[in-house]
Amino acid sequence: MVRALDRKVLRDLRAHAGQAVAIAVLLACAVTTLVGSVATARALERSQARYYAEHRFAHVFAAARRAPEGIAARIAALPGVAEVETRVASSATVERPAGGPPASARILSLPPGGARVNVPYLRAGSGLDPDRTDQVLVSEGFALANQLRPGDRLGVVVNGKRQVLRIAGVALSPEFVYAIRPGDLFPDDRAYGILWTSRAGLAAAADLEGAFDEVAVLLAPGAREADVIAGIDRLLAPYGGLGAHGRDRNVSHRFLSDELAQLRAMAALVPAIFLGVAAFVVSVVLSRLVTTQRQQIGALEALGYGARAIALHYAKLVSIIALAGGALGAIGGIALGRAFARSYADFYRLPVLAFEGEAGVVVVAVLVALAAALAGSLGAVRRAVRIAPAEAMRPEPPASYRPTLLERAGLFRPLSPAARMIARDVARRPIRALLSAAGLACAVAILVVAWFAADAMDLILEQQLVVAQRQDLTVTFTDAVAPAGALELRSLPGVRAVEGFRAVPVTLRRGHRSYRTALTGVDPGADLTRLVTADGRVVPLPPAGLVLSAKLGELLHAAPGDRVEIEVLEGRRRTGPLTVALLVDDLLGVQATLSRRALADFLGEGDLLSGAQLSVDPAALDVVQARLRERPRVAGTTARAASVAAFRSLVAGFILAYMAALGALGAVIAAGVVYNAARVTWAERARELATLRVLGFTRAEIWRVLAGEIGVHAALGIPAGCALGLGFVGWTAARASTDLYRIPAEISAATFVRAALLILAATAAVLLAATRWVRRADLLDVLKSKE
Repeated sequence: MVRALDRKVLRDLRAHAGQAVAIAVLLACAVTTLVGSVATARALERSQARYYAEHRFAHVFAAARRAPEGIAARIAALPGVAEVETRVASSATVERPAGGPPASARILSLPPGGARVNVPYLRAGSGLDPDRTDQVLVSEGFALANQLRPGDRLGVVVNGKRQVLRIAGVALSPEFVYAIRPGDLFPDDRAYGILWTSRAGLAAAADLEGAFDEVAVLLAPGAREADVIAGIDRLLAPYGGLGAHGRDRNVSHRFLSDELAQLRAMAALVPAIFLGVAAFVVSVVLSRLVTTQRQQIGALEALGYGARAIALHYAKLVSIIALAGGALGAIGGIALGRAFARSYADFYRLPVLAFEGEAGVVVVAVLVALAAALAGSLGAVRRAVRIAPAEAMRPEPPASYRPTLLERAGLFRPLSPAARMIARDVARRPIRALLSAAGLACAVAILVVAWFAADAMDLILEQQLVVAQRQDLTVTFTDAVAPAGALELRSLPGVRAVEGFRAVPVTLRRGHRSYRTALTGVDPGADLTRLVTADGRVVPLPPAGLVLSAKLGELLHAAPGDRVEIEVLEGRRRTGPLTVALLVDDLLGVQATLSRRALADFLGEGDLLSGAQLSVDPAALDVVQARLRERPRVAGTTARAASVAAFRSLVAGFILAYMAALGALGAVIAAGVVYNAARVTWAERARELATLRVLGFTRAEIWRVLAGEIGVHAALGIPAGCALGLGFVGWTAARASTDLYRIPAEISAATFVRAALLILAATAAVLLAATRWVRRADLLDVLKSKE
């Protein structure tokens, strides 16, 4: 008995090979995305952990204006501290050997015996010679972008003092896997890099002999980070301490950690959609198969096969398809995961990639695909085994048709005979039409989810780098200066407008919640930098009261009218409350903004500026930047055009590549759904359509009836898919958003159009193949009476 049913499984697979392959491909896509996403996330997590451990990434960081070296021993004596390393850090200007405007850099000292915390990973060349002060290590991204190699010489200006340093090696650091210039929104390797040099040489240039301005700390196992941070703050407060913080406030670590969180979210959402669509298609196809095999099931029951054997038979059929798709998906998932993990490792410049086979994930993914397929077939199998033998062996009673409400209303009269057939069939079998439309809607939704990232990135670029930030250059000063020092910049040739700003590091507290950020003071009428909401609305800055990003308000549980405690982390470290006047739903970072006059009053200082925003004639931009770098009080400049270029490079080279892969899988899903919908429709109407051929209809007329019905399903499914995709996008955007950036649930009309056109193209391709089905219709079978 088992052998006979097994032979029937093989015959069913041959008879429905096209649909079996389509279902297997759907399941393969789901397994590919699940295995690929999880394998990528786990590989990055392992790589991050190994990199941090092997190169001793600090747990706590702190900065001060100038602390004596003797304080290091007192920090090391704090409970929970395992290792302390002090250093000198400074901003620097780097002359490019190939010419062009100089770049900015962060230059850090290394101790003579080599670093014990945040140990650089040497990619090329050699380490620093402890007996020389004219050597430097260069971060890999900066070296590659500027074609720098060991042995080259760099002109570096630190604290107004120019030095010529020889590149000893190219290095990476766990502290800077995402090297981004302070104040920038995106990394720009060509314009910003990390340099490491000897402690003696840098201390002399920065006037910090016998002192330090930064400290990195490794914690002992079981140590409480908060206690160590409090102790460091207490020790550094007399020396201009700027507030210690843990890894969670390290920008590089945050970006990588948030990326991992997004990968985990995508690993949960996208495969779930694919598996749901595959389960739906399995349910529809198997239901149709059970219907067509009604008499066979009755005969099997009459011959003594029990309900359990018949149910097992159909479960075997589904399992073979699911396991074949799962095996194919496992292979694709490992390949996709390896490619994605390598891409992420290259982007974040991780020196090691701990990618493993993820056998456990593969097994789970295949079992999940199998469970989804069996769940989709459950209803059809239940109906199969419930059919009584005597009832099943009788032909299925013909449907009882009567004019529908629409037909009685006369709405079908203007239609041609073929169109009337289509309308009647859809109206009389609405469930079948809705199921086919639902499958197509899921395919549209998958494509919308895969492609929406490009729209979201375009909106971020437009709102933050075009509408909100209208300056051409941002200039930061080494120390706060009087307004005259900034307005003096207006005299530079090519400068059209200058707007000053004041920024101080602060910790905002409300109840037990706190957040460390910069409090920025700008003029209420500022035009070069504006407060802009996610929908593009410009919000005027009130003359009094604190304006917070909506995300920051959420983190602090603060609303307009609430009071927030402000602790300034520099200068006299003033503390006091400020009232929240407004929350702005922006897209990047978390901003705390105040009018410049109100900030000066709060700080108890005169009218001072930390920097200025400049509007510059594009033809004079390079000249203005060169003139600014000659000024000793200018710490650095940032060109908005460079930020836009860096953003576009990031999106085009990384984010969209990831989404393109998901889009390709979505396209395969769409084609599979369309094919199965068409095959089911043809299987259910083949006898009727062949009967029309016997009655004298041409093959073209028969094909038009079939094509018209599939077209109605597509017309119903595409709008529903757009709405479903919008819901999926909203959920995905909410899960992926962080305090560093919010992904707007933005979908352009072009994305909806592309998704619809792809579904229509897949439908057209399937309908083209349907001409072959029509040509091969067996007219003799129509003449045989089922009864």
